[in-house]
Amino acid sequence: GVTKGKKEISLWHDITLVHIDPATDRPTPYLNFVCEIPKFSRKKYEIATDEVGNPIKQDEKKGKLREFKKGDIFFNCLPRTWEDPTHIHPDAEGCRGDNDPLDVCDIGMRIVNPGEVRPVKILGILCMIDEGEADWKVVVIDAEDKWAPFLNDIEDVEKHLPGQLDAIREWFRTYKIPDGKPPNVFGLQERFMDKAYALEIIKECNHSWKELITGEKERKLEQHDEGVRKLVRKLSKSNLVDLAPDDDEPPTF
Repeated sequence: GVTKGKKEISLWHDITLVHIDPATDRPTPYLNFVCEIPKFSRKKYEIATDEVGNPIKQDEKKGKLREFKKGDIFFNCLPRTWEDPTHIHPDAEGCRGDNDPLDVCDIGMRIVNPGEVRPVKILGILCMIDEGEADWKVVVIDAEDKWAPFLNDIEDVEKHLPGQLDAIREWFRTYKIPDGKPPNVFGLQERFMDKAYALEIIKECNHSWKELITGEKERKLEQHDEGVRKLVRKLSKSNLVDLAPDDDEPPTF
């Protein structure tokens, strides 16, 4: 976690999904994202979802710290979301959620540091299938970016920034090839879906997060296989902690 005043907070649980204007203390049209991997860097930092406080750490695999070998892209996530591994979305090629917060690709120009929180406009979403798991990628732009007034939905990105979406898709398709793995594949005929579709996925994942941190999800696990039950139980034990009390209702988009 990070320290805010004298209290340590979780970037996954204590940051609101809907951005709140600090001047008025009222919700804005934007959502918050949490930066994990800054633009033009390759160390694979991510929120440690299975640790109390959820610090941002460099991911490890087989005892080695992970770095991307190909290209430079940007990874962020939406707080208070969870891709439920017990849920199979009808458009996700029969694949379950990847057990992480929703991933975010910010196409703005600001370079944000790990752990920094920024308000963003939701533009669209891509359904990536990563080793048999659904791993949605939400496309956003920083609310204060110079391009933000021109970009309100996914078709605006192709209109004003041609090639940007193709580049994002191709990076995600090929980034594991240098590790000897096959290319990733995508659902929905590889299309980037629009803002309305993206918001529905975000709402689903916010609801799933609430079920996780209240323990409701763990109480519904009987019909799932043992591997999935272990995943959910591990997260539940790490995340049933003192949470901010100001998000009892689903966010309004």
